[in-house]
Amino acid sequence: MTLDSLRSTAVLILDPFVKVFETYNVSANSLTVLSLFFAMLAGICYYFSLNSPWVLFAALVFVFFNAFLDGADGLLARKTNSTSKYGDFLDHVIDRYADVFIIGGACLGGSVEPAIGIVVITGVLLASYLGTQAQAVGIGRVYGGIMGRADRLIILTLATSLNIAYVPSFGLWGVDYSVLGWALIIIGIASHITAFQRIWHTRKMLLEGENK
Repeated sequence: MTLDSLRSTAVLILDPFVKVFETYNVSANSLTVLSLFFAMLAGICYYFSLNSPWVLFAALVFVFFNAFLDGADGLLARKTNSTSKYGDFLDHVIDRYADVFIIGGACLGGSVEPAIGIVVITGVLLASYLGTQAQAVGIGRVYGGIMGRADRLIILTLATSLNIAYVPSFGLWGVDYSVLGWALIIIGIASHITAFQRIWHTRKMLLEGENK
């Protein structure tokens, strides 16, 4: 993941809020479930956002809350010593649903053709699946590759912000898309590359283990 270097900064930002959640006995799993609610709202807004900067701004706000809660739940679980296998499982399930709502809503909202949207969301889900499937075959969870979830969300929020300020499309190689549309294409391509990187890494680790 290319943005792992920002993890310590994110922890510093989230820590005061996590302390408030801890004070009021809010559970980490509650934050995880609440993050899905904001992902659903973001996806709905993206779906209806074509040529509507205000709806696109609402989508941006909801993505921010989803990302905030997604980062806070794990930190809260560690601070309250409430980490569990179920909590980890729930977090990953909710993250995949959130990806479908947010990325799917943006893709189906008219920024790209539906066929391209399918390619994008397939890449996102495959990259995430392969990271956990590596753990299932005994080599540990794989987070490597050029496009992790944090990367996707940052690219999406930056593109959404730019699209609010600059609605018209622009062309490359004879094809016209909005800023958001091009960002989705980049996310899709990078996600598929990440999937292949994780396949290669998992293959290498498994073969090395068999040859010992």
